[in-house]
Amino acid sequence: MSKLLPRIEHETAPQPTAAVIWLHGLGASGDDFAAIVPELDLSGCPGIRFIFPHAPSMPVTLNGGYEMPAWYDIFGTELGAGAVRREDAAGIAASARAIEALIANEVARGIASNKIVIAGFSQGCAMALHVGLRHASKLAGIMALSGYLPLADTLAVERSFANARTPVFMAHGTQDPVVVLSRGEAAHHQLSELGYSVQWHTYPMPHSVNPREVADISAFLRQALA
Repeated sequence: MSKLLPRIEHETAPQPTAAVIWLHGLGASGDDFAAIVPELDLSGCPGIRFIFPHAPSMPVTLNGGYEMPAWYDIFGTELGAGAVRREDAAGIAASARAIEALIANEVARGIASNKIVIAGFSQGCAMALHVGLRHASKLAGIMALSGYLPLADTLAVERSFANARTPVFMAHGTQDPVVVLSRGEAAHHQLSELGYSVQWHTYPMPHSVNPREVADISAFLRQALA
């Protein structure tokens, strides 16, 4: 088995029986969301192990080839209506394998897959959706924050029916200049068309997280992991 991604772990109680794997955005690190755990109201939840992995560093085309933490390369921004978006399918697949290894590690540590939530912000959101919707075993939930659906054209064929009824929490800022609201809306629409149970939330914020969203995340986790 390949070496697991470096990561930060935080347990809300000894011997946790649930896990949340939370993926950061482009250019960030696992530290980005580790500080949010004390802000969450997890009353009624079992002990949870929060895992915040660090993406490997790689050159990112969109940023002039500058090397930074990234789950995959980004070739460019939206080119306009009807434009074909080039996506780094190989990079997405490599990160998917690394994230699947983290899930397998939690199962090996005694946490059932149906007690694992996959979460992510921005590029991490894209990976959470990509992995969660294709994972072969039932998950507790998928949490998709301020992101989009990558490789959307292949989802209908590649998705796992084990997670066809898995709850999906989607949130987006109405003033997001980085991942525009329409991309989140498009992902929400596609998942709804495929029959997923999606909780869709918007907030008056840019590419960030706000207190109302944190409260809604808490409610989702309490419901998914109760």
